[in-house]
Amino acid sequence: MKRLLALFGFSLFSHASLAAPQINVGVVHDYLDGDKSSYLKRIFNGGDSTAFVKINILEIIYDADGNAREVPLVNQADGTSRDGLMASPARLIVPANGLQGSRLLYLGARAKERYFRVRYVPVVPEKEDEFALSAEERDDYKKSLSAGVNVLAGYGTVFFVRPKETRFDSVSENEAEQYRIRNNGNSVVVIDELKNCSIKNPQECLPTTKHHILPGRTFQFEKQSGRHYRFTLIEGSKSQKLDIKG
Repeated sequence: MKRLLALFGFSLFSHASLAAPQINVGVVHDYLDGDKSSYLKRIFNGGDSTAFVKINILEIIYDADGNAREVPLVNQADGTSRDGLMASPARLIVPANGLQGSRLLYLGARAKERYFRVRYVPVVPEKEDEFALSAEERDDYKKSLSAGVNVLAGYGTVFFVRPKETRFDSVSENEAEQYRIRNNGNSVVVIDELKNCSIKNPQECLPTTKHHILPGRTFQFEKQSGRHYRFTLIEGSKSQKLDIKG
């Protein structure tokens, strides 16, 4: 009997040790078309505990060499609104096995393309987090989480805001030893599912990759004899499958 109770207690402890939120944000690259000003992002919680999620946004700035830095957003000149991207709401309460949405709203000029890092961070709610919980509710939630759950897994995504007057102009050069695509447009171009496989053995492939070509930049790869390169070139809503042999 004691052994049975011990096993039962261990089973309860093992189940409790799994009690934690597990969020899923879907794709990690999102694109706002030039004729749109908002984008609905859905967050799924596949865990067995409620997820309290904070959404943080930084702007990504690229220098002339293509190096990126992330900077806080600032208010517009009138001081009443933010210049860039904002989330509404910026705090989400996602129930276990449930779904919630936050709308990403863009405010500001659309003369050129802009880039943002959007982070979805599950937290143990505190008073300053503005989740509108009482102290008792916060304490109850902390107790419901597994002992030792100190770090909750969050996700960072990249959000592309296309110019209002979006223009695509991709120029490719297929040379004997190299393949290049130059983005002469004003919005990002995507190289999706790039596969590098052996012609003799099509099952022998390198890991599939994805690349973004920012305006004014070039993507290229070295061609090797006996290799087969397949990918999809995506320009907004238009896509083209390309097949290049080494």
